[in-house]
This record gives sequence, C-alpha cells and structure tokens, in this order.
Amino acid sequence: MVQTEYEVAKDTGSWRDGLSYRVGVLPLPIFVLLFAAVGALTAAHALTTDVSIMIATLAVGGSLCAWLGGVIPQVRRLGGPAITAAFLPSYLLYRHWLPANLVETVTAFTKNTSFIYLYITAIIVGSILGMNRKVLLQGLVKILVPLLAGSLLALLLGSLAGAALGLHMSTVIPMVLVPVMAGGVGEGAIPLSLGYAEIQHGNAGELLAHILPVVLFANLVAIVLAGCLNSLGSRYPALTGNGVLQPVSNSTAFLSAPLEEKLPLTIERLFAASAFGIALYLLGVLLHALIAFPAPVMMLILAVLLKVSNLLPSWLDQAAATVGRFFAVTVTYPLLFAVAVALTPWSAVKEALHPTNLLLITLIVLTLTATGFVVGRWMKMFPIETALINACHTGSGGTGDVAILTAAERLELMPFAQIATRIGGAITVTLTLLILRTLAHGR
Repeated sequence: MVQTEYEVAKDTGSWRDGLSYRVGVLPLPIFVLLFAAVGALTAAHALTTDVSIMIATLAVGGSLCAWLGGVIPQVRRLGGPAITAAFLPSYLLYRHWLPANLVETVTAFTKNTSFIYLYITAIIVGSILGMNRKVLLQGLVKILVPLLAGSLLALLLGSLAGAALGLHMSTVIPMVLVPVMAGGVGEGAIPLSLGYAEIQHGNAGELLAHILPVVLFANLVAIVLAGCLNSLGSRYPALTGNGVLQPVSNSTAFLSAPLEEKLPLTIERLFAASAFGIALYLLGVLLHALIAFPAPVMMLILAVLLKVSNLLPSWLDQAAATVGRFFAVTVTYPLLFAVAVALTPWSAVKEALHPTNLLLITLIVLTLTATGFVVGRWMKMFPIETALINACHTGSGGTGDVAILTAAERLELMPFAQIATRIGGAITVTLTLLILRTLAHGR
C-alpha cells in the first residue's frame, strides 16, 4: 500500500528527529536537501536528463505534490495525493509557473525513456507472482462479469441521458461514451481518432482534440471515486479485502502472500527477480511485434501462465513481490508528476469541463463503478475491489490505473486493472470501429 501520511516536521531541535517526518515518502531533511539541489540546478540552467538528476527532480516534484494533496485529511481520503500529483503540475505548466528548462528536461526524459513501462512491469509481475494462486485463478474469470455488465449498463444509461439532453446518438456514443471506456490515450483515444478519421474522411488531429479531454476528465472522476471507495472501506471493513479480490481460505494481501515458506531475500535474488520481470516485458514487446497486441497485456498473460503452472521457485515469487512493493511505495508519485508535466495538457482538461460532457462522463464512470460494486457483491467478491477494477476501465491507460489505484491505496489490484483497461479497452475500440466501418460501407 502506498504511503499516504504527509506530515510537516516540527521544531524538535534535532536534525535526526526530522528524519521521522516525511514529505511524501522522503524524510524531511532529505527532501529539503534534494529540493535545494534541484532548485539550484534549475536556476543555473544546468538541469539535464542524466538519470541521477531526473530521479532527484521527479522525487522532489512527486513528493511535494502528494504532500500538498494530503495536507487536508478530507481531501486525502478522496484521493487528493494522486489527484494533485496527476494534475497540479499540468496546471502549473499551463500558467507558466514552472521553469521552462525543468519542463523541457522532464518532458524529454519521460518521453525518451517511457519509464512508466518499467513501473508497470514491476507492479504487474510482482503482484501476479505474489498472489495466492486460488485468488488469481478465480479472480481472472469472475472479474469479467461485473466488467461486462458495467460496460453495457453504462452504454445504455449514457445513451438515454444524451438523448434526454437533446444530443444526437451519432455524436454521444462515438465521441463521449466509447472514449471513456476505450482504455486511455495511447491504446484508446489515438486509435479511435485515427479510425474515425479513416472512416469519416476527417482530420485525426481535430478528432483527437475532442476525444482526449473526455478521457482525461473520466480519469479524474474515477480517481475521486477511488478515494471515496477507500474511505468507504475504512468505515465498513466487511466491504473490502484491502486489495484481495475475493474471500478465500488462507487469502493474502498484496505482495505479502505467504507462499510455501518465507525465504531469505538476498540482493542477488532481488536483482534476479527484477531481471526476470524485464525479460517478461521484452517477450511481451516481441509478441506485440508479431500479433499487434499491447506488450503489457502479453506480459500479464505470460506472468499469469507461469504463476498458474506453478513452475517458478518460491524465492522468485517472493523477490518479485518485494520489487513490486518497492516500486509501488517509492515510484508512484514521481511517475505521476512526470506524466502530468510531459503528457497531460491542461488545455485538454479544460475542454472537458463543458457541463454536458461533465454530466455524461460522470454518469458513465458512476454507472461502471456502481455496477462493479453491486455485481461483485452478488458474486461473493469484495465489492469495493470489483468497483475499483470497473473504475479502471474508465482510466487513461496505465498511468490512469496507477492514479486510480493509488487514490484507493490498492495498487495490488494492478493486474486486474490492466485487464479492465487494456483488454476491455481493446475490445471497446475494436468493436466500435468494426460497427462504424460496417455502417459506413452499408450506406
């Protein structure tokens, strides 16, 4: 579970005492030291994409944003740290309140390295291998039911609401309803805009400008709902498995599942687990080149097959789980900060704030989430967990899943979130384009 205590150090009179107070996950004195160093480099225009400098820069930015979002307890419970880390830097950039050289450097580093895939690799492989096998086997099959039910109900209610607002279905469905459930930006909004442009003989750039704000605002609504669900789980513990999808005998929580025995986690074993996760991702990239299926999904499938087959030694499962937890605790907010600066245009967020769009998008996300809650409970799963997975179906790709699950403090659900986002989004996009192409040829 990602740390969500954001405290300000008091005057204790001791530098060492200050180490017990944190800004994000950084002890206050270390945060101050890094902040001063990054600030000096920025002022001197000496900030570069050197990996050490970028680690410090993103750690400072992500920790500060997360701390600001957690200052007010009520806001923190609604996912404030994730929201501020995911959107505040974008707003500051829009207002020209971030130094230009910092923006340029962070953007170049984020786009050139695509380090989000390293993060997702660690989280997915760690959570899959650290899971109880029974939870995994039952969950992968059962989670598709609330996901499908939520998608169909959201499509129906969204269409009815659009008609009630006087909007034409030919606009509401492809430009609002489908983008919300399309799987994000790279796997959803962009393929949709290109497909629409080809079918309609239109401009893909203009179409993307209309679709992208819808995706971004849906992600914001899902983050807020995730924070609300986290608060609900704290008040009513029986509704949540705290990251476990369903009650089972000997069920376990994320990344700490007792396997056959606890084995010593040496440095060599942790490195081996890290390399193994990267190897699975590389195989996913290779399979993507061969069959054009998203690499993270192929990696997820490979990890599931290995876990289900019980071929891996227990020490590798435990080491991969530990690596995943390290990334969940330390890299989440720096990653959100980087993506907000490099890939989240505030102008697109503003465009999504049209009252009609807001109403429809909120209705779709609420419908999906509520359906996941109700159907999950009916299927004897923990309703908060199934609601969160359905909410991830409306997220903006892998980054959206990170933000949503961070707000809910349940990053252990990442494998199921990837199913909802990647596979659910791919099915949504594919079916939509096939239907539109068929209709276009039938005219």
